[in-house]
Amino acid sequence: MAYVIAEPCVATCDTACVKVCPVDCIHGPMKPEEIEFIPPEERPAKLRGLQLYIDPEACICCAACERECPVEAIFDEDDLPPAWEHYKEINARFFQR
Repeated sequence: MAYVIAEPCVATCDTACVKVCPVDCIHGPMKPEEIEFIPPEERPAKLRGLQLYIDPEACICCAACERECPVEAIFDEDDLPPAWEHYKEINARFFQR
């Protein structure tokens, strides 16, 4: 079982979850430092279609990231809302590259 980042993260990419992850399993197409440099009001345009992802093989299910996420985008994979079930595969696929 692992945690999954779903739709509310898209174009938001708040990196608070990255900072609290004890096993460094949250990554994205950009480094957290690059994301933090972008003002929050500019992120929807500059990060269009981008999100952060949790490596399902590395996640230890500590829930630290879920509590920290300001947009409530992180869920235990068994608790994903039905409309976002496909994010389980999206997160896993990001790490298969």
